[in-house]
Amino acid sequence: MWNRSRTHVKEFILVGFPGSRYLQLTLFLFLLFAYVLTVMSNVSIIILVRTHRHLHSPMYYFLCNFAFLEICFTTACVPKTLVNLVSQSQSISFTGCLLQMYFVFSFGCTEYFLLAVMAYDRYLAVCYPLNYSTIMNSTLSTWLAVVSWIGGFLIISVPTSLISRLSFCGSNVINHFFCDISPWIVLSCTDTSLVEMVCFIMFAIVILGCCVITLASYTYIIYTVLKIPSPQGRRRAFSTCSSHLMVIIIWYGSTIFLHVKPSVKASLELTKIITILNTVITP
Repeated sequence: MWNRSRTHVKEFILVGFPGSRYLQLTLFLFLLFAYVLTVMSNVSIIILVRTHRHLHSPMYYFLCNFAFLEICFTTACVPKTLVNLVSQSQSISFTGCLLQMYFVFSFGCTEYFLLAVMAYDRYLAVCYPLNYSTIMNSTLSTWLAVVSWIGGFLIISVPTSLISRLSFCGSNVINHFFCDISPWIVLSCTDTSLVEMVCFIMFAIVILGCCVITLASYTYIIYTVLKIPSPQGRRRAFSTCSSHLMVIIIWYGSTIFLHVKPSVKASLELTKIITILNTVITP
C-alpha cells in the first residue's frame, strides 16, 4: 500500500522567506541591489583585466575566472528568488529544481578549487618571486583553471544522480529560497542514508581538501612575509592577499557549517540564513 501511494512530484514550492508584504519587498530590494552590484562589479573586473595588457598575468587570469564564476553562481539562484518574492506562484518544476541544485553546487565546488588555486598562486608569488614567472606560466595557469571548472561539475554529478532517483509521496514544499540538497532530502519518503553519506563524504573531501591547500599556502606566505625586514615590504606583500583571504574566511566559515555535518535534516531555518552569506554577501 505504501509503495502504491508514491507519486512522482512534477513541481516543488519554494518557501523562500515567509512574512509580511513589507518584509518581502525589503528582501527583494536588498537581493536585487546585491545581485546587480555583483554582476556589474565582476563584469567590470573582467573588462578591466582584458583591456589592460599589464594585467595579463596568472593572478589576474585567475581573478577573471573567479569573477565570471561569481556571476554564474549568483545567477543560478538569486533571479528565481527575486521572482518568487514578487509573484504569487512560488513553484519550480522537478527538472528545473534539479538543474538549479546541480549548477549551484557545481559552481560552489568550482569556487573551492579556484580559491585553493589562487592561494597556491600567491604562495609562489610571495615565496618564490624570482622563479614565479617560470613556474606559473600560461600553460600551468590555464590547466589549473580548466581542472577547477571540470572538477566542480564532475564531482556534483554523483550526488545529483542519486538525489534525482529519490521518491516523494507527501509534501512538495521546499523550506528554502532555492533548491538546496538538505530540504530536498527531507521531503523524500525513501531511505536517504546513502545520499546523505555520499554528500557528506564528497563535501568533506572538497571542502577540507581545498582548505588544507589554502592553509598550507598561507602558512608559508605569512612565514615568508614576516621575514621581510621592511615594514613597507611586508604591507605590500600582505596587500596582494588580503581580499582573497577575507573571501576565504567568509566562504569557508559559512559552508563548513552548511555541508560538513552528520545530518542534513538539522537546523533548516539556520541553514537558510547562513546560505545568504555565500550566495549574496561573498560575491
